[in-house]
Amino acid sequence: MEDQLLCCEVDSIRRAYQDVNLLNDRVLHTMLKAEETYLPSPNYFKCVQKDIVPKMRKIVATWMLEVCEEQKCEEEVFPLAMNYLDRFLSVEATRKTRLQLLGATCMFLASKMKETVPLTAEKLCIYTDNSVQPGELLQMELLVLNKLKWDLASVTPHDFIEHFLSKLKVHPSTKQILRKHAQTFVALCATDVNFIASPPSMVAAGSVVAAVQGLYLKSQDASLSSQNLTNFLSQVIRSDPDCLRSCQEQIESLLESSLRQAQQHSSTTETKRMEEDVDLSSTPTDVRDINI
Repeated sequence: MEDQLLCCEVDSIRRAYQDVNLLNDRVLHTMLKAEETYLPSPNYFKCVQKDIVPKMRKIVATWMLEVCEEQKCEEEVFPLAMNYLDRFLSVEATRKTRLQLLGATCMFLASKMKETVPLTAEKLCIYTDNSVQPGELLQMELLVLNKLKWDLASVTPHDFIEHFLSKLKVHPSTKQILRKHAQTFVALCATDVNFIASPPSMVAAGSVVAAVQGLYLKSQDASLSSQNLTNFLSQVIRSDPDCLRSCQEQIESLLESSLRQAQQHSSTTETKRMEEDVDLSSTPTDVRDINI
């Protein structure tokens, strides 16, 4: 009887462990000083762009987020890509027909900065239904690098989340859930034009507060109440508490609006599917799942 060797090894991406030594106030203060450098112009739709409007940015941002999620990119890739896109549009007038090319290029660059195995030009072109060719993407990459002056080490809201969470006295398992929720809020803000000029630290702090309130952790610890946490984080980022509170409310409003739109879309899709399958339902107890 021949022996069979079974290879059970699974290819996995190696990632560095988080260096807790970097979660100190000196690093945080350095980021707070640097974040203003990487803010795009809040008025580029009026002052620079003639062919692109906010609705178009929303469409391409949603597409970019879907690509990043499907490719299981690192959480920081999408916010970083949107930072590149907004900074580029702040200085270079762009035709709307090239907006998806720009979005793909920004994901290409952000992936190179943050991924162990970055996205390939060929794969990104497939996501454009091959309306973009790899050669075009590589040419656009050089243009974006030139316009951003090769300064790609942008400070994004994602960079602040871990610093804020390290200051909260919550259980590690709870902190993990908070991190995931805060990252989701940060990604949601990156798709919305109203947060273009918001400092990354403000968006991150507002996302953390919104995540804490959403999980009702305030009932467990008075320091996690909305007012106390807002006052504390506003001191950390050296901001006015009212500004942070306004940002938090804006994030919560954006979340509600997003969930409502998703629910409406899901209901519409389900209704269409039921109409198409009406002849296929054999019993009145036919049940269908609705994914929101």
